[in-house]
Amino acid sequence: MALAAIYSLFIINKSGGLIYYKDYGSAGRMDTNDSLRLASLWHSMHAISQQLSPTHGCTGIDLLQAHNFDLHCFQSLTGTKFFVVCETGAPNMEMLLKVIYELYTDFVLKNPFYEMEMPIRCELFDLNLAQVIQKDRVALLGR
Repeated sequence: MALAAIYSLFIINKSGGLIYYKDYGSAGRMDTNDSLRLASLWHSMHAISQQLSPTHGCTGIDLLQAHNFDLHCFQSLTGTKFFVVCETGAPNMEMLLKVIYELYTDFVLKNPFYEMEMPIRCELFDLNLAQVIQKDRVALLGR
């Protein structure tokens, strides 16, 4: 059994630009161009799903289930999207995304040197994110 259910994490700004990407040992590591394309594609699909929804107030796609993976998404009120690619049926991914959002607000947005909508280069964010992901991996071993 693999150590973690999480394959990768993406953070997309409100314009659809990839501002953060972290791979957690997925079988097929993507190069930079592929990760940019995936982020742009997800942003577009998310926006289209809001417009095509038959119900009023739809916020877009929250979960995409495939045969070999799940893609969970959380969109903040500012339009920044956080999504993880994980193994199918991985528990508590919505909660994990909210914790990652809290880290983003604490260590990225409160960083006086960070420029909004630009790629994230914050060491404290990376360190705390690694701790959260490691805790999640340890919790998944017990399932």
